[in-house]
Amino acid sequence: MKIRTRLSFQFTVIVGTILCLFTVAIYYFSADFRKKDYFERLKERALTTGRFLLKVKEIDSKLLRIIDRTTAQALVEEKIFVFDHTNRLIYSNVDDLPENINEALLRTIRDKREYRYSDGERETIGLIYKFHGNKFVIIASAWDKYGLGKLRNLKIVLTAGLILCIAATLFAGWFYSNQALRPISNVIKKVDEITENKLNLRVDEGNRKDEIALLAITFNNMLDRLENAFFIQKSFVSNASHEMRTPLTSIAGQIEVALLKERDKTEYEEILRSALEDIQSLNKLTNGLLDLTVASSDISVLHLDNVRMDEVLFQARSELLKRYNSYTIHISLLDLPDDEEKITAFGNERLLGIAFMNLMDNACKYSQDCRGIVEFSSSDGKIRITVSDKGTGISQNDLRNIFQPFFRSAEARNKPGHGLGLSLAERIIHLHKGTITVQSQINSGTSFTVILPSISSPFN
Repeated sequence: MKIRTRLSFQFTVIVGTILCLFTVAIYYFSADFRKKDYFERLKERALTTGRFLLKVKEIDSKLLRIIDRTTAQALVEEKIFVFDHTNRLIYSNVDDLPENINEALLRTIRDKREYRYSDGERETIGLIYKFHGNKFVIIASAWDKYGLGKLRNLKIVLTAGLILCIAATLFAGWFYSNQALRPISNVIKKVDEITENKLNLRVDEGNRKDEIALLAITFNNMLDRLENAFFIQKSFVSNASHEMRTPLTSIAGQIEVALLKERDKTEYEEILRSALEDIQSLNKLTNGLLDLTVASSDISVLHLDNVRMDEVLFQARSELLKRYNSYTIHISLLDLPDDEEKITAFGNERLLGIAFMNLMDNACKYSQDCRGIVEFSSSDGKIRITVSDKGTGISQNDLRNIFQPFFRSAEARNKPGHGLGLSLAERIIHLHKGTITVQSQINSGTSFTVILPSISSPFN
């Protein structure tokens, strides 16, 4: 069942139930009021007859019967009976005594002093009337022709009104549920148009305030992430294939050349040395791809611990200098706090080391004197690390793309590498809830600033 149909049905059931209860209440209280009012009229007629018969000496039974039949206050099919203290009938305005008026009924009336009951549409009241120390029983019954007629008419009106109101409620529920769910229908239609080739399409966010608008905003944010992921994936596959094809093609070419004819030992060593360099480059690329995959995963699956960032920096520098003895890396610790927690981050030590090793490697690689400068400070619950160089710099057009995998600026294409270092560093920093920004000027150098939350931060 569709939501619109279910909402319409539920709305109709709720309103219909309320209307039914309201209609039944109106009918019940109207019927109860009519019954009580009619019994009061019967009681008044019975007492009037008793007063005339017993208190007014000038009126006997015959005259009273004439008065009862001709008075304007007489009720429809009215029957009045008066019994003395011995249960002897002393007055009746009709000729025949009904069978249901017997000794048992008279005894009940004397016990209860006033007894009311209905026989079909005829209401009957029996009561005690005291006169000169004797207890007379007066029984009056009649048919409320007009009151019952009005009640039947009220019943018809309420039933018809209830049916019409339920039908109107069903229509109104269907209409308003359709209006309320129209934005969702529009979202569904728009989503149907979105394919892997049309990820640039977005859902209308409406007024950006209600729940449906928030749903559209959330869905658009998800599309942004998907579009970015698809773009990265396509770029990644394309560039990774290209980067891996180059060393593989080089290795295959060198082996084919070596097999064309016999060569001396020196030539074979040269060919093997060149192939080894390509294999090492390929191995470095593969490791970079694996690290990139890890950095793109959920941080909850990684081993996390408290990590002192100054130690991470010194360890990264030590490992980097072992690989490249021509590098010089200077680390400045600025205004370190006494509290160790302020320079400690919560994260994965290996990944953080890879991130800063890549930043230091870039700083040394693209600096003319192979020198990188690292500044470390902490304040306000944030750890700030700046890695800078005095190299050729990066153009403004390339700055927007330097964190894309395999992207290499024009200034970097004459240097060895695959364009994974900065992308890997950015993902690791973001994985640890940090930020990384870059500033660069041509022929003046480049500076990367990383800000990580310390474990002392109230927002960590």
